[in-house]
Amino acid sequence: MSAQASLLPGNRLHLNHGPIDLVIAADGEAADVRRAYHVAAAMFPNILPELVAKLAILRAPIGDLRPIVMDPIARRMVDAVWPYRDAFITPMAAVAGAVAEHVLSVMVEVAPLRRAIVNNGGDIAIHLAQGQSVRAGVVGDLSLPRMDATIEIAGASLVRGIATSGWRGRSQSLGIADAVTVLARSASMADAAATMIANAVDVDDPAIHRLPARAVRDDSDLGDLPVTVAVGLLPSQNVEQALENGARRAAELSARGLIEAAYLQLQDQVRVVGDARPSAPLRVA
Repeated sequence: MSAQASLLPGNRLHLNHGPIDLVIAADGEAADVRRAYHVAAAMFPNILPELVAKLAILRAPIGDLRPIVMDPIARRMVDAVWPYRDAFITPMAAVAGAVAEHVLSVMVEVAPLRRAIVNNGGDIAIHLAQGQSVRAGVVGDLSLPRMDATIEIAGASLVRGIATSGWRGRSQSLGIADAVTVLARSASMADAAATMIANAVDVDDPAIHRLPARAVRDDSDLGDLPVTVAVGLLPSQNVEQALENGARRAAELSARGLIEAAYLQLQDQVRVVGDARPSAPLRVA
């Protein structure tokens, strides 16, 4: 399928090419928004072929030697996962955030936008000029259409990326979180961190069903690692333990400056890690 571009209601740009599905919203002078959209649409068809050409590198686990890649999206992916090289991770853990981040960078380079948001299936790159802000909602369980938390990001905030991971999402997970939403300084950083925190939300219980990643998706970068395919109703204490495991990982990443905040949800329980001041960007609804 070839790359597709169209305008959505609200003057949003929709770009789709295979697994990449971007919804872009920009705010600024009309001519500047048009220029930013034009450039984004023009460069978009090259993204997927360039990533496919590097799949052998991008699907390989990160080790002690940093992969050498020249493509800007691949570089963002490698940079985002490099801090986690002591665990199993591949650059694909940051692909959605890196794509969103790259498209956004091209847009703001050609036009002085007040605000711009590039949403790649829930992994979001954000541009905010001084004095601008953006609000977003968090839906912890896609089967329940409700807003579980709200995010308020001001221009002065360090947060410029939001990403969500969990066993219910489009990516495979080693953990059992319904959703882990991470706020970080870039979309690629948020994407990689959400993956690692969601993997840490885990516990042993017979209600959890796992299969080798390749048995679920033959092109998985996770190989034969067991990924979660179903989670039955868990005892409250097991939910609490799984979330505590994830919260410890999130607190570690926060201390290392890799994330700004995280929202963790599993069944009927929630944990929030990050700035606890009243002005914090992440609040439980």
